[in-house]
Amino acid sequence: MKNRSLALLIGLALGLCGAAFAQQGTLDKIRASGTITLGNRDASIPFSYLDDKQQPIGYAMDLCLKIVDAVKAELKLPNLKVAYQPVTSATRIPLMANGTIDLECGSTTNNAERQKQVSYTITHFVTANRFIAKKADNLMKLDDLKGKTVVLTAGTSNIKQLTELNAARNLGMNILSAKDHAEGFLMVDTGRAAAFVMDDILLAGLAANHANPALFAISAEPLSVEPYGIMLRKDDPAFKKVVDAAMVKIYKSGEINAIYEKWFQHPIPPRGINLNIPMGASFKKVVANPTDSPDPEVYR
Repeated sequence: MKNRSLALLIGLALGLCGAAFAQQGTLDKIRASGTITLGNRDASIPFSYLDDKQQPIGYAMDLCLKIVDAVKAELKLPNLKVAYQPVTSATRIPLMANGTIDLECGSTTNNAERQKQVSYTITHFVTANRFIAKKADNLMKLDDLKGKTVVLTAGTSNIKQLTELNAARNLGMNILSAKDHAEGFLMVDTGRAAAFVMDDILLAGLAANHANPALFAISAEPLSVEPYGIMLRKDDPAFKKVVDAAMVKIYKSGEINAIYEKWFQHPIPPRGINLNIPMGASFKKVVANPTDSPDPEVYR
């Protein structure tokens, strides 16, 4: 009886602790710690990557820092500290769910499946899923990859999609996974894979930073529409309200235009490459009418 009573008390205590943590919310967590933690990527050019001093920079990082300013104002904490936590495609959702990071600043697709685990703020880019290959191999359509070895980044939504297409079209592709985008691109560069399937904007960034970009070609056939969003914890309406309001302000004020041009239409660190990618019609729609929808049809 004694052991049973002790077990019940421990269970009750743990339950209360869990409930208290769940009720704390991100704003309370940030206020108590005096720090907001941003999840950053190391090679998601130009969204979130490391410069030549190994510091996180990029389009999504700039947007996250604008959100940080809004959080400082909301909490009246002008000296709020900003911490950075490297994440990968595989670790970003677990590190968000367990409270390690407060915002994930990168190139993360907002889809209905992920929204069961995390939440997103207003879409900050719209891309399409394509593949990159050596130009000399003349691979431009998905059917051209029949029987070939292709690589994708582990933990991305692209893997599920390509696996389904592989089965549906009976392509017989050998699908490999890379630890990150840089490794996936390197596998094509070194001939270990015929193609790297990923969001086209990321493929463009990887190719542009290669010593000889002319060696590569990105496929013409889009496999999907991918809205990107900055990720935050699920079921935290108070924090999401502050974050969404900050993003809407950036869009409605026109500030987004300068931020976008800085990363997509001007030379960017560390090599001064200009991606020269104007704002697309799909994202212009989002700027005019901000949305956090995971539905690809909203962006077509």
